[in-house]
Amino acid sequence: MVISINIPALLFPAISLLLLAYTNRFLVIAQIIRELHKKYLEHDDKVLIMGQIKNLRRRLTLIRDMQILGVLSFFFCVLSMIFIFSGQLDFGSYLFGFSLILLLASLVYSLRELKISTKALDLELSKMELGRRTRL
Repeated sequence: MVISINIPALLFPAISLLLLAYTNRFLVIAQIIRELHKKYLEHDDKVLIMGQIKNLRRRLTLIRDMQILGVLSFFFCVLSMIFIFSGQLDFGSYLFGFSLILLLASLVYSLRELKISTKALDLELSKMELGRRTRL
């Protein structure tokens, strides 16, 4: 299958926005970790905080991996454009296909991280609801 240079070029804005979203996720996690570090130093109940640390470490690893996959996807997309531009259409098409696979893997990691973060927020909400019921 032969593609034109326009097809990979269409992916540029999407990958750029995706990487920006991943970076924002990373920055939010970094801020949460810094706040949790303060709590860890101030509070005696380290068991609850250790569970949160484990969750955040897992999310941080997923975000790192999805950023790596996103960057590699962008790299192979650019590389495919170079090969298509130089007239090696078949090889450029294969590289573009590989960049799509990497992008898909990045999105799967993103879904996993989203599921973990949602679960963590659900736990926090449950604790608040339970605390409210016991005070009534």
